[in-house]
Amino acid sequence: MSDNARHRVGKPLDERAARDRAAQVSVLGNPDILRVLSALASDVPAASIPAKLGMKQAVVDAALHSLLMTALVRDDEGRMTPTVDTWVRFGRLLSSESLQTEPATPSVTDLPQGVMTIVADLAYRFSSTFSPETVASYVAQSYLLLSQRARVREHLLTMTERYAADRLEALATAQGLLLRDTPEVLFVCVQNAGRSQMAGAFLRHLSSGKVHVRTAGSSPAEAAHPRVAAALLEAGVELWGEFPKPLTDDVVRAADYVITMGCGDACPVFPGRRYMEWDLPDPLELDDAGLRDVRDDIRSRVLDLLVELGVEPQDASR
Repeated sequence: MSDNARHRVGKPLDERAARDRAAQVSVLGNPDILRVLSALASDVPAASIPAKLGMKQAVVDAALHSLLMTALVRDDEGRMTPTVDTWVRFGRLLSSESLQTEPATPSVTDLPQGVMTIVADLAYRFSSTFSPETVASYVAQSYLLLSQRARVREHLLTMTERYAADRLEALATAQGLLLRDTPEVLFVCVQNAGRSQMAGAFLRHLSSGKVHVRTAGSSPAEAAHPRVAAALLEAGVELWGEFPKPLTDDVVRAADYVITMGCGDACPVFPGRRYMEWDLPDPLELDDAGLRDVRDDIRSRVLDLLVELGVEPQDASR
């Protein structure tokens, strides 16, 4: 395996970025300030924080001032909200959940030999991050989740390797073992064959890699729908081999932004993430004109999301 395939943090911080980050970390070393930020991240209005947390008003006011001065929150027309940098860099500090490393799954030795090969490959790839047992558990569970839905099994092992690797990367991100300096966005719909695939494709295309994108479905279909792929191609965007993936806790925990589209309460809610609901009809239930309308609506919403993330969209004129 080449060195480029190993996990990397990214470019070193310049002097100004390091100074700003250090100031933010210093502020968050204060438990009172961290609790106030956690409350804001949970949509508690600033005026309600003293009663909600049992803190004195003066302490809350001082905490809010520190958060504003270090750009950890912004005053949005009188409402204090965490900034994008806060969600991306520190969102997981705001959660009290503990992470279960290994999912409950059958022994990998009960599965086909090809799965064992995947385990060996990924155990090497993630050798500096996870134990072989953890890798084996994730590979086995990923294989079973996909095999339950796959009628055509020709590409099942390839999809298993990609799916398991993505979930392991998500777990590493959630545990702070893999650091990214880019926002993590998860799109979720029911089948992961229409709306979430279009949103993911547009965000990858328009961000040019400046946003890390995942998609999942609460009840995944067998494949991304050809009509969706065709509609995206009309807009100059390709799916690049994407396939429907079951929604799992690890990808939700890894996300800074979780955007759901018609999947109800199927998506688990964890503190420290920004949740958004895009109210969109299922394009697969519409005619071609209706599907294109949904596609264009999704593209417009993705452009708005990029503005919120502070990412300059690429090729936005199409």
